[in-house]
Amino acid sequence: MVAMHLVRHGEPRQDATRPPWEWELSAGAAARVKALRRSGVLPAHALWVSSPEPKAASTAALLTDTPVRLDDDLREAGRDGELLATDAFLGRVLESFADLDSPAAPGWEPLRAAQARMVAVAERAVAEAGGRDVVLVGHGTAMTMLVTALTNTPPDVRGWQRMLLPDHCCLTGRGGITMPWGHWAA
Repeated sequence: MVAMHLVRHGEPRQDATRPPWEWELSAGAAARVKALRRSGVLPAHALWVSSPEPKAASTAALLTDTPVRLDDDLREAGRDGELLATDAFLGRVLESFADLDSPAAPGWEPLRAAQARMVAVAERAVAEAGGRDVVLVGHGTAMTMLVTALTNTPPDVRGWQRMLLPDHCCLTGRGGITMPWGHWAA
């Protein structure tokens, strides 16, 4: 049975002069990403697909020596507009989880739309993998919505709040979480 490994990117270097989708990994992120690589939870032979955002693509490059295909559909839930302070940002994301079909602010993508594109890229990756495991490298909110779709459960907001940078979750088949977020670092 094909396993789908979901990886949240490493810690970004926040830069208030640039939009978050342009952020690179922080100076200390590589060590933590390499720890995930050494943990043994990622498959040796898999199809790797990453968000093109620099923090995700760099994470993927540190995790594998195999080719990584970039797919724009793995980008984070769209959040155009002003860069919010941490508490305001978290509040806005929680509003997104509370109403999946509406934008939490002007320029924000409804999470149901993010979920639809995440499911589409996951289905494409599984078809392309030809029976191999799949590793998708992306972002916390969008990955939470993918897990929601694949497990047919409500969004795990508490799980999203506890996600590490980087983090890993594994699902087998449709609906079976075999390794929850954060397990690899325990």
